[in-house]
Amino acid sequence: MQLVVARIGRAHGIKGEVTVEVRTDEPELRLGPGAVLATEPASTGPLTIETGRVHSGRLLLRFEGVRDRTAAEALRNTLLIADVDPEELPEDPEEFYDHQLMDLDVVLADGTEIGRITEITHLPSQDLFIVERPDGSEVMIPFVEEIVSEIDLEEQRAVITPPPGLINESEAVVVSSRDEESAAPDDGSGAGTAESGDDD
Repeated sequence: MQLVVARIGRAHGIKGEVTVEVRTDEPELRLGPGAVLATEPASTGPLTIETGRVHSGRLLLRFEGVRDRTAAEALRNTLLIADVDPEELPEDPEEFYDHQLMDLDVVLADGTEIGRITEITHLPSQDLFIVERPDGSEVMIPFVEEIVSEIDLEEQRAVITPPPGLINESEAVVVSSRDEESAAPDDGSGAGTAESGDDD
C-alpha cells in the first residue's frame, strides 16, 4: 500500500536541500537517509534520501543527485510516497496510519451515526477527520482525545463525543437576544463570548 508521507516545499540554501511538509507520524522511519520514495508526479522520482536534518523546526532533506538550488526548486510541491505493508501497525498503540482510519464509520457514544471518514488532513497543531454525512455534507472532526474517545478497528468505527455546535451548528452555545436584553450593561469583560469560533 502506498501512503503519502511528505510534500516537498521550497529549496533551502544552495546545496540542494528542500523543506518538507511531513505527513507521517513516523518521519524518522519513513524519511530517513537511504529511504527510496515514489513521487507524484511519478516522472519526478523515485527519489532517494541522502541526508536529513531539522532546522528551525522544519525538516530539511537532500536527495541523491540533487546538488543545487535550481534542481531542488524543481521538486517543489512533489508528493513523497512510501510503500507500507497494509498489515503493519505503528509502534504506539494510540497511533494509527491514515489508511487504517479511512472509511471508518463515525458515531456518537449512543450509536448515532454521524458519517464516514473520507479524508484526513494533517495540520501543524492537530489532525482533522473530514467526515461525509449521509446527506452528502461534510463536517471536520479534530482528531484529539477530548473529542475522539475511541478508535475500534475491529468494528470499523470511530466514537466521538463532540462539543456543542461541532456537529450541529444549531446546538452551539450562543447568547440569546433575551439574555442580552436582561443582562447588565456591557462592562467590557467579554462575558458570554467563549464560543467565538476562533480556531487558534
